[in-house]
Amino acid sequence: MSLLPVAEAQERLLSRANSIKAIEKAPLAQASGRVLGLDLKAKLTQPPFDASAMDGYALAAADAPVIGSELTVIGSAAAGHAFEGRLGRGETVRIFTGAPVPDGADTILIQEDAEKIGENRIRTTFDVAPGRHVRPRGQDFAEGETVLQAGTRLDFSGVTVAAAMNHPDLPVYRKPVVAILATGDELVQPGSQPASAQIIASNTFGIAALVRENGGEVVDLGIVPDRQDAIEKAISMARMAGVDVIVTLGGASVGDHDLVQATLLRAGMQLDFWRIAMRPGKPLMVGSLGDTYVLGLPGNPVSSLVCGLLFLEPLVRRLASLPAVDRITTAEAATTLNANDQRQDYVRARLLRSESGALRAEPFGKQDSSMMKTFANADCLIIRPPHAPKLKAGGACPVMLIRPNPFCTQSNT
Repeated sequence: MSLLPVAEAQERLLSRANSIKAIEKAPLAQASGRVLGLDLKAKLTQPPFDASAMDGYALAAADAPVIGSELTVIGSAAAGHAFEGRLGRGETVRIFTGAPVPDGADTILIQEDAEKIGENRIRTTFDVAPGRHVRPRGQDFAEGETVLQAGTRLDFSGVTVAAAMNHPDLPVYRKPVVAILATGDELVQPGSQPASAQIIASNTFGIAALVRENGGEVVDLGIVPDRQDAIEKAISMARMAGVDVIVTLGGASVGDHDLVQATLLRAGMQLDFWRIAMRPGKPLMVGSLGDTYVLGLPGNPVSSLVCGLLFLEPLVRRLASLPAVDRITTAEAATTLNANDQRQDYVRARLLRSESGALRAEPFGKQDSSMMKTFANADCLIIRPPHAPKLKAGGACPVMLIRPNPFCTQSNT
């Protein structure tokens, strides 16, 4: 099987991926980041009454036709404590922000524009007009009004208005569930004391974080040894759990100790493609087990994370009804980039600002796919297309941002 171009591989994966339309209720406090599955209508009117927008005095504008008009204060109103009664001619009520405007009043004279001339008397020092500093009933929304539409990703503002509409829980699309299976006799969990031929398993945690950051839930199947029966058992557990995606880490190639692909095929996986024309990450595998997507990511940590950004992130976001993340921009090469071969390169680099303010991408000297520290310190991946010619320093090159705004997340010194 020939190497598949990255763009074609992405298109083939996403072309059959449909958003999950199952709806569940999410408590309001846990709804941020979720996507509404139904239109959300207001259960009440907001404000529920004409309310004062300022501290001052509620009165009828007709009772203060000129500056210097005098009125009698007959009571007070505060938020949560309405004035019971109705204003008569020449009367006013001391009022505070958020309080209901009393019957008979149609404007608010702010306290700075009122002069006290007796125990219960004030004189206006500024003109008044009907409706001034009054928040009319229903100004924000009315009962039954659709305020948030299906497909809206809820953020802090959406959650706020949903709460104001008196919704304790919200109808949201179910999160895609991703099972993660790490394979390898050499792997042990963080916190363990590895034997001489063992290493700490790290991929699971980075891939799990990527899934959660993009709207998914994770089922961690743990570390499975390089044995067919153990891999079969883990795959069976994932299928019984009804996960949407199975992600395997390592073992997807066809070496003597790479058992994942063969075991999945025996379990009924339909292999779509594997071996991508990219560096790092060539042994990526994509298939399906019934309605479950299968992604076999490389075992090397950096290869796994790069493939996760290119394939797993867009898949999870498509399933979660979230828009794709646009990570691609253009920068100047800080150093000369050599001509490329037939595989698309993703070169770890720092982003700097030139004196003119332009983005400059400075590649790290070592690009080994096992070097996690370099990936953690990188801001972007310089994309070198297949057969790209030599690029001199200062030339424009496409880059893939690892973080949305690298200048706000880490130092570039």
